[in-house]
Amino acid sequence: MWLRLRQIAFVAEKLEPVEKDICDVLGVEVCYRDPGVAHFGLENALFPVGNQLLEVVAPTRDMTAGGRYLERRGGNGGYMVITQCDDHAPRRARVEALGIRLVSDFETEEFRNMQLHPKDTGGSFFEIDEQVGEGAHDPDGPWEPAGPDWQRARHTERVTGIVAAEIQCDDPAAVAGRWGEIAELPVTRDLTIALDNASLRFVPCTDGRPEGLGGIDVGCTDPTAVLEAAEKVGARSGDRQVTLCGVRINLV
Repeated sequence: MWLRLRQIAFVAEKLEPVEKDICDVLGVEVCYRDPGVAHFGLENALFPVGNQLLEVVAPTRDMTAGGRYLERRGGNGGYMVITQCDDHAPRRARVEALGIRLVSDFETEEFRNMQLHPKDTGGSFFEIDEQVGEGAHDPDGPWEPAGPDWQRARHTERVTGIVAAEIQCDDPAAVAGRWGEIAELPVTRDLTIALDNASLRFVPCTDGRPEGLGGIDVGCTDPTAVLEAAEKVGARSGDRQVTLCGVRINLV
């Protein structure tokens, strides 16, 4: 069985300004807005980054899960680590055997979803999904949350993929061990889990914010363009780092 990093979600107080900065800095384009998230009091935008997706969600009304998450983490930030698997049934059985609660789970004709409760995983929201149907397991294949033709909006002139996610935790070793149990993958001595196409790093909370998705690494073909664009909007935060939607984005 394989497990890939397929999507990263951020959460923002307001969608439009974050969306603009992401497009301007990373050189990406919105491929889809999912009308289904309105049921949860949210609006969203998805951007292809190579053959993966970056999503931003924002609350459109009071008393939403996204709004509560913003309050808990003190503003815009990382929200979800969303993975793609090739066989959902044993993944679900594993989660049930570990006694992990689900925040959401659903099936359509071509998609199977399982979002794990962060109180049972620690660190961040962890989601395991499977796309089914023709070409479903191809790296560039369909991905229902990103709409019917996400590939048309792909631009790789600046960024080419999401190669790592950094989850900050009160107890990194414990959370890494828990995620390793769920994923059925080993945890290295430096508290990293290797997925098929990316890695997950578990680090202490050092930025004054509570547990959550604190950063991502992106493959970058034109760091100069990214950094210059980031400087224009006040988003440059290091020699090879920008901060968008409260998330550190390392250019690798």
